[in-house]
Amino acid sequence: MLTMTAVPRAGAPTGLDAETLKMTMDAISEFVGNALPQDRQLQLDHDDICPEDLVRAMNGDELGVHLLFIPEEYGGMGGDTVDVYRICEQMAGLDLGLATSVFATSLGSDPIVVGATAEQKRTWLSEIAERGILYAYGATEPEAGSDLGALKTTATPVVEDGQVTGYRVAGRKQWISNGGIADKYSILAKAPGGPSWFVLDRGTEGFTQNRPEDKHGIRLSNTAALFLDDVFVPVGNLIGGVEGQGLWQAQLVFGFTRLTVAALGLGGGWSALDRAIEYSTTRIQAGAPLSQKQGYTHKLIVPHAVRLEAARSYIEYTAARIDAGEGENGALNTEGAIAKYLATEAGNLAADAAIQAHGGYGYTRDYLVEKIKRDVRITTIYEGTSEIMEMTIARDRWQQHLKSAGHYYTEIASELRALHARHADVGAEAAALACGALASVLEACRAGRLTRSQHVLLRLGELIAHAECAGTFAARAAAATDGALPVKADHRFDAAALAAMSRVFAREAAHKVANEGVRLVLGASQDTDLTPFEAGLRLDAVRAAQAGLLADMDRVADALYGRPAPSPPTQDRSS
Repeated sequence: MLTMTAVPRAGAPTGLDAETLKMTMDAISEFVGNALPQDRQLQLDHDDICPEDLVRAMNGDELGVHLLFIPEEYGGMGGDTVDVYRICEQMAGLDLGLATSVFATSLGSDPIVVGATAEQKRTWLSEIAERGILYAYGATEPEAGSDLGALKTTATPVVEDGQVTGYRVAGRKQWISNGGIADKYSILAKAPGGPSWFVLDRGTEGFTQNRPEDKHGIRLSNTAALFLDDVFVPVGNLIGGVEGQGLWQAQLVFGFTRLTVAALGLGGGWSALDRAIEYSTTRIQAGAPLSQKQGYTHKLIVPHAVRLEAARSYIEYTAARIDAGEGENGALNTEGAIAKYLATEAGNLAADAAIQAHGGYGYTRDYLVEKIKRDVRITTIYEGTSEIMEMTIARDRWQQHLKSAGHYYTEIASELRALHARHADVGAEAAALACGALASVLEACRAGRLTRSQHVLLRLGELIAHAECAGTFAARAAAATDGALPVKADHRFDAAALAAMSRVFAREAAHKVANEGVRLVLGASQDTDLTPFEAGLRLDAVRAAQAGLLADMDRVADALYGRPAPSPPTQDRSS
């Protein structure tokens, strides 16, 4: 059963200590700030050039970001999931295209980390740590985007004297980050025993890279197609030494890799929103700055800050569980999907609002928000589209609903009501309403067999993500109130601000699940008597929970602009 009202903790500390993490983040900020001033950043974007020199410097002796992803026994720093999330968010805030190229080596080496033999790990991971070589992850194909099982690239064994000595790999890979600049490539191909990963070296005969793609955004990253024309790969370069493990190895890291993309969406979204906040303090309209105008802040700033911080709560919740050892064998892939879905959608919407917040200036290339919007858009596409995330979320939680005889979300709702009894000001009661309504929606879909419609299933994925996130946000706000947030977590907002944000998001989640759930079920059902379903939604309680919303949005605005905050509510406005 999912538990979201307690902060997961590992048995022993993992990753970097808090001081080392801060020093690393400070060093990255200073290095990129000096190497990539805004005029160079905009020019590279305009010219569609990946600064390979900068990517290699960051993955080399000058900075060594790549060491974060390499276990200590192979010469790395052994960063944990929280470290990776914090640094990915920071890098995306500096430049999402650059972040994509820098972190592509981590993605490219993931099949090695989870599937290679001990000897292969010593060879390849130590090589990354010592030489800072760049990797690329070659999975996607022109006709097999998010469906890795449909790949057409083949690996035909080469047999000499009755022994397999290597493979001839033939096919094409598409949309490969670092495709044109990497030194080594992890390539997924279909061997006789099933999909398998191979390590290929740049320059191998028959292995060529296309010109960089002319992309909408992240133009400071290199993205290129790969062509494999009967490329010979030694048998020792079959990751793990056994055929047919490729899809399983890919599945093992989805929870982690999707969490890193979630962090990129979070960082890009906050980068755009922070610029809008700063702009609004100096832009004068009708005798006052835009930052003082509720019609501006409560549409273009506050809702997006709330959604970004809600997504952060789910990222930190999932990262802590991975670091506590709960992510073995892909056990947290659904949580990774929820984190990615929420953070990248929130980041994309925040960047769009930031353009609007700048008016005409935001629509020009001289202002970075225009570039950030183009950059952050990719986070809803790569490493699994938002629609794939919705499907992943819905399928798994649908099974949980069935296996629990409908109690999965009612039990979470009970947890949240208990949290509300201890912390009446963090939105836990409204979050409980969201989970209770979700249980009713899922049960109505079961009774009416509505999930036979793919549209219904995907929309359930959206509602599930918002309901669960309302729970994690309430738990995070409660932890902040108790002074129990982990030291390596983000501490931008104090406990009072987080509580106000959580109350706003919980109301939104309850309203969304109940009202969109009604529309979804009524729109798909053939049953004319849905009285029991509607009773379970508790629509009157959901409406009553909206009381105090505007005052909490005012509190969030005050926190964002550093204004003195009014006294907090004496009781939970979502109850």
